[in-house]
Amino acid sequence: MNAVADKYADQEIGSIFLYTHEAHPGENYLHLTSMEQKFEHARALRDVYGVTRPILLDALDGACHRAYGSMPNMSWIFNRAGMPVYKSDWTDSLSVDYAIRYLLEVGERRSDGQRMAPFNVERMDYRVQDREDFYKGLERNGPKAVREFDEAF
Repeated sequence: MNAVADKYADQEIGSIFLYTHEAHPGENYLHLTSMEQKFEHARALRDVYGVTRPILLDALDGACHRAYGSMPNMSWIFNRAGMPVYKSDWTDSLSVDYAIRYLLEVGERRSDGQRMAPFNVERMDYRVQDREDFYKGLERNGPKAVREFDEAF
């Protein structure tokens, strides 16, 4: 997502990362009990994954995460009026990039004098599922995270 954010930064399209909570807490990254701990986890996430976008922290009780659907890895795009124009229950950079390109084209078409009316679309996108990389992330959190994930599935 860093590359997508960088690609559109000069077109006044902002991008943030909302840090909600540890999806799979373990011995190394415990369940969050304080904002100080949450800041530490967010800094570690930034460093481990190389996140270059601004990272905002949700409230400890996850109020923002709940308000926007509670899915584990969501992406949203909002227009300048704050209206959601894209919502995905999983973050995939190709899908987000396509949505941004499409929305920019809508702006260009409006500038060319075309009357544009919004409508809703629902489609199925696909993402790469790298199980090995996913388990590396679980292992960073600790053996408990791996064990609990395996038991759940």
